Formats: sequence, structure tokens, C-alpha cells
Amino acid sequence: MNIIIINGPNLNLLGRREPGIYGNQSFEDYLEGLKAEYPDVNISYYQSNVEGELIDIIQETGFISDGIVLNAGAYTHTSVAIADAIRAIKCPVIEVHISNTHKREEFRHKSFLTAACLGTILGFGMDSYRLAVEALIRRNQEAEMEEMNTNEQ
Repeated sequence: MNIIIINGPNLNLLGRREPGIYGNQSFEDYLEGLKAEYPDVNISYYQSNVEGELIDIIQETGFISDGIVLNAGAYTHTSVAIADAIRAIKCPVIEVHISNTHKREEFRHKSFLTAACLGTILGFGMDSYRLAVEALIRRNQEAEMEEMNTNEQ
């Protein structure tokens, strides 16, 4: 199984940026532990502060991956283009946020991406990523079971 985690603007500063909201751990350190927890899953990672680059990676991986975990950062609240890219691809996308955006500034309450995604996980700190990976794994397992049952009939 191949899952890509895509992080948007300012998430390259995790561990240093607003630790009261985002914690003290870098994403790279977190990712090492996540990969160790799921050794049978190929988890890749991409981060960009540029909206067009996020769209490019969604398009490049969205037809060959089994799932995308996407934290689009502030683009969540502004980008119709990222939402359109999600709708254009084949694999499921789970929207993730480290903080509970509904407990923050009002402009963060609206997501342009949610309706295009399989689901949304927010407010569980870095563990939001693990929960999304787990959801994609289970969805993949259920699809494989369904396919086996269909082939047996």
C-alpha cells in the first residue's frame, strides 16, 4: 500500500512554529515514528509552501497512490484550485489538521477542501496523521475483502 502525506504552507516549521498550538516535534521526527508503526505501508512525504506545487503533487500521485493524507494549512480556507485537484484524482484524500480549527479564528472554520475529501480529522495534534493513515489502511482492507467476496461468487 502506498500513501503520501502532503503538507502545505508553514508546516515545514513544525516543532518551531507556535508550539502551544502545534507542539515541539518536527514533522520529520514524527514521520520516522509513523513509518516504523506501519512497516508494511510505503509512506512518502511532500511539503510545499506553494499552492501550485501542492496541486502538481496531488495530480502526480492521485492516480498511483492508494491514498493521500493532506494538511493544506492555510490553503484549506482559500483554495478552490486544491479542491478541484482533489476531485480530479482517483485515490481517496483525507483532510488533516493538527489543531481543532473550529476552536481558532473564525476564518479557519470554513474549509474549501472538506467536501472534496473522503473525510476530515482535526484536533488530535500530530496523531491526526496516524488516524488518517489508519483510516486509509482500513478502507483498503475493506475494499480487498469486498473484491475477494465478489470474485468468490
